[in-house]
This record gives sequence, C-alpha cells and structure tokens, in this order.
Amino acid sequence: MNQKKICFLVGSMAISGGTYVIVQHAAYLFDQGYEVTLAVQEPFTVQTLAWHDRTAVLRCVPLEEAKAESFDLVIATWWKTVFELQNFNSPRYAYFVQSIESRFYPEDELPLRALVDATYHFPLSYVTEAVWIRDCLKSNFGHAASLVRNGVRKDVYRPSGSAVMQREQSRQPRVLVEGHFGVSFKNTALGIKLAREAGARDIWLLTGSAVSWVPGVSRVFSRVPMFTTPEIYRSCDILIKLSTVEGMFGPPLEMFHCGGTAVVFDVTGHDEYIVHEKNACVVRRGDMDGVVATLRRLLTDRTELQRLQTGALQTAESWVSWDESSAGFRNWLEAALAGPVVEQGVLAELTEKAFADYMRDEQRRLAKAPQKIGRHRLSAFAARLPTKLVRLLKQFEAAGEVWFGPRKVR
Repeated sequence: MNQKKICFLVGSMAISGGTYVIVQHAAYLFDQGYEVTLAVQEPFTVQTLAWHDRTAVLRCVPLEEAKAESFDLVIATWWKTVFELQNFNSPRYAYFVQSIESRFYPEDELPLRALVDATYHFPLSYVTEAVWIRDCLKSNFGHAASLVRNGVRKDVYRPSGSAVMQREQSRQPRVLVEGHFGVSFKNTALGIKLAREAGARDIWLLTGSAVSWVPGVSRVFSRVPMFTTPEIYRSCDILIKLSTVEGMFGPPLEMFHCGGTAVVFDVTGHDEYIVHEKNACVVRRGDMDGVVATLRRLLTDRTELQRLQTGALQTAESWVSWDESSAGFRNWLEAALAGPVVEQGVLAELTEKAFADYMRDEQRRLAKAPQKIGRHRLSAFAARLPTKLVRLLKQFEAAGEVWFGPRKVR
C-alpha cells in the first residue's frame, strides 16, 4: 500500500465539471493505495456529495479542519485555493489548472483578473488537462506543466442502455442544452433562445442550477446524479453547448459516447476532440446566425445528422478511459512528490504581495469609475439568504435570462 498523504484543495463539492474531474483522479489514487483527503472551502453535506458514485470512498473534510494535519503533497485545484497553500503543512505543493481562470471575470475588472493570474506565478508543480492551457502556462508564466487529458467513464457513458425517452426517426431530432444559469460565459439561456429560433420543437435542459421550469423547455433535469446523465444524453440527438470559456469541457464528449453530436462555439479546448463537420459542428464565437443555421440544417437533414453522430462515436471509441487518464495523473503526482521542496514562507510572501497589489489597483479602479456590484459580490450576499429564497431567486433568474437576455454572448 502507498501511504503517501495527498490533499486536494477544492472550492465546492457541488455538481460541476471541474469537481467531477477532481473526484475521478482522487478516487483512482485512493484505489491505488494513497491516503487521499479533499479539503473543501464551501460547506457540504451527504446530499451534496451524492451526485457522484465515488465520493463515498473519499475523505472530504472542511478546509479549516485539514489545516491542522500534515500531508506529503497538497494540490490546489482553483485560484482561490492557491492562496490557502501557505496554511498547509507539507514539503511540496502543486496546482491542477483546469482553465486560465482570470477569463471567468469581466474584462473591466482588471485588478481581480490580475489577482487570479498571480496564482500562476507560484513556484509549484503544474498539471493541466488541455494543450492550450499548457501552452499558456509556458508562454505567459514560464511553467512546464504536465498534460493529462480528461478521460470518460466507459462503464457509464455508452450508446446502449436505458433512456428517459427513445430517439424517434419519425420525429424532429431532440435538442439538449447543457449548462448553469447565472454564469455569463456559460450562455445557457442563449442556447435555449437560439434552439427555439432554429425551430426546435422538443428542447431539454440539463443544468446544475436549482431550477424546475424554464420557458421554452420541454423537460428540465436539474442537479441529477451522474448515472442519470447518460439516460438523458441517449434520449437526445444534438447537444447545444455555447460556453465561451472552458478548459476541456466534458459534456460534448460524453454526448459522443452516448450516440449524439453537438453544436459548440470555437471555445478554448474544443479542439482536444471536436473536429468540425466530422463529429460535431463548430461555430465562430458570437455568430448567433451561424448557430441557428447549423441547428436548422441538423434538424431537417437526418442524413447529415447521422453522419456526424457516426463520427462522434468513432471519436468516443478511441478516447481514453478514466483509468488511463488517472494513471497519467498518478505519474505526474509521483514526479511532484520527488520534486523540489517549497517553503511555506515563500507562499506566504507571494500571497501577501498578490493581495497588496490587488487592493492598491482596485482602489484606483473604483476611484476612476462608479462602483459596480460584481457577480462574485452578489453571490457572497446570496449565500446568507434562506435556502428557499435562494432557489426562488435562481428560478426567476433562469426564466429572466431566457425571456429578456440579449441575443449575444457575454
């Protein structure tokens, strides 16, 4: 048994693609004999963890509790957790970069974006999931990050199996829109609007947002367990995923494994497995008319749709499983465990400097322009509201985005 103690610093255990990837790698390491801890920033419950079948074997503890322990390697998994590394007792630290996360925030919030980018200057062992991120870390920050592409659960995502509703050749193809609401770069409401404009008559929604009804949508699947998602994918013909910031997004690849195809923007990371007009359709970012025209073509031309679905299955067949992917992650981890020691004091100095620079630049920014209430501040406020009220607000937010949201990317 490998007795090395590994700690992943995780922002949230709620349903998300990033958390899914962390859980898959962590569970594999647990199976290989490592002592694995997930130290989580946001509060969680048994219900929070229930969406993934492997969380039951993992040790998940609050971040503050884990600070009292010692580990052989501590791995930050998103930008805020990098600033927590100084508080963890370990000889070595690492950073699993799933996107360049400064892109998550508005371009006019330059101090905040700079604060996020400051985390990529830390002297850590780096690993990432996409070529574009690896290249960015090298060219912009001087890090030689290891590349470990995400795998797919071949036991879960496959073309055969149960479905919520069978695909019918005699009916118009069914469209599935996937994504959260309230996250501007996900463009989930925009996907619904454009599907309706293209003439789609049966639109389903798969979302991590707490919603039960969305205008223009036939079926809503909210926060479903992992084993339910392939039943939804196998019921639909075309996935619409119009996010404009990604690392290496998983839903189109999972849809490929379940026999469907996808329409996506030319978002970063799409080219890890999507080939335009071979297994899916790639539309230039912001080309709303292009999305509508592409979807109309697939809704009316069954031969073209089936050609793309065949190409998607061929891509799926050659794609790596999670065991293969996580074996590569383990190789990186072993190299990190043998890598240079990093003093906590160095991390503390870099953290102090990053926040000092942020406070100085943010004060200057606010002095020059009227203060806006950013979404990250609204989220912090919403976290203090009663759960039922938050769910009601989320429901109104989703409907409002579909009804009144602009016909453009954000």
